[in-house]
Amino acid sequence: MNEMKVLLCCGAGMSSGFLAQKTRQAAKKRKIAATVDARAESEVGAYLKSIDILFVGPHYASRLENFEQMAAPYNIPVVVIPQDIYAGLNGEALLDLAIQTIE
Repeated sequence: MNEMKVLLCCGAGMSSGFLAQKTRQAAKKRKIAATVDARAESEVGAYLKSIDILFVGPHYASRLENFEQMAAPYNIPVVVIPQDIYAGLNGEALLDLAIQTIE
């Protein structure tokens, strides 16, 4: 894989923005080429054709199926961010999860 493209989604894109920043830092530290962005739910559709994985905040777990249906035409995995990773803003763990899921 050349560059991993990761999108995080939460209500307004704020809390996921902090996690995206931590994940970018983790990728840079490991010398992994990655684009990690955070967007509000209303913006996700515009990014689906250009990403490798979509992470959604744990508060969206009940709506996972909706996100999966949106992503299905693009063959993009959709993963609910585990609560411990989300709450702890653990960019290292999220990067590991992205790599494991994509490979």
